[in-house]
Amino acid sequence: MLSSYAGQGRGLKVKLLRAIVLLLIIMPLALNTACSGNGIIEISEPEQRNFALVVKMLNDDYWNTVRMGAEAAAKEFNVKITFLAPEHEKDVQQQVEYTEQALKLGVDALILAASDYMALGQVVDQASYYNIPVISIDSEVGSTKVQSYIGTNSYQMGRTAGQELVKLMNGRGKVGVMSFIQGAHNAEQREEGLMDLFSRYDGIEVAEKAYCYSDPDLAYELTLRMLAKHPDLEGIVALNSISSLGVARAVKDADAGRAIRVVTIDSTPELMGYLQDEVIGAAVVQNPFAMGYLGVKYAADALQGSDIPERVETDAKVIDLNNMFWPENQKLLFPFVK
Repeated sequence: MLSSYAGQGRGLKVKLLRAIVLLLIIMPLALNTACSGNGIIEISEPEQRNFALVVKMLNDDYWNTVRMGAEAAAKEFNVKITFLAPEHEKDVQQQVEYTEQALKLGVDALILAASDYMALGQVVDQASYYNIPVISIDSEVGSTKVQSYIGTNSYQMGRTAGQELVKLMNGRGKVGVMSFIQGAHNAEQREEGLMDLFSRYDGIEVAEKAYCYSDPDLAYELTLRMLAKHPDLEGIVALNSISSLGVARAVKDADAGRAIRVVTIDSTPELMGYLQDEVIGAAVVQNPFAMGYLGVKYAADALQGSDIPERVETDAKVIDLNNMFWPENQKLLFPFVK
């Protein structure tokens, strides 16, 4: 008899233990479930956030890579991305309108690569009225409402490009500079770094500086004119991907009968082809994928109330024929290839 009671006691203990384990499993699920009208219990998904990514230019390799990085982060952080960009980088007013539209539509966060430091700054100031966090990428913007800036040190990048050209020219000769948007903050910083570097070398003379307004055809024409006007020109620095394409095409087509050393900033598959063909001597390459990814990540963190860094400087690397095929550099140059 006693053994029978003992057996029953052990059975009750086992059943009780099983009930406790089952309860522990069910309770967390119950917190995230809702009962539909037909009595079926459905597990609710976390609310999806809506972010706007406003960049400088549509249909451009650099900005498409930024978009890829943002979309990778969007999947990770359950975010829907609305991608907005004017047809041309010089169309600052269109970018302003897109940014205003994003704010009025009530997006949860804004990630912005500003074409104009001041014009976009006034729009970003409006974000405070909508309680929308703003993350600035690639180019800084004149607003105190920006919670974080993610991008390359443009001044240092200009210095690095200048140093590479000085090496290729053995410290002597006339050079030309092809910039992009006059008045753009990152363009000014790159020019400043470049000129400061050139000023250290008595043998380097800047013959001409031109602005192509991120139009590759205009960069092409301006470069041909520069080469014709200065027959003793020996080197050119191009300060973004669009100006770099125009310069490289012009130098290749000019067949000037002299070696023109070219250093570029940024990379596209076409530019890497020119590098491989030795039209370009070196390229200072940013990491636009990381800018897009971190822009979304920090916007998501800000909405969660987490502390985010005020400034994140992404790296830039010098790519030439000696290192362009290194695996880590191939991943940087071609992030869309899996």
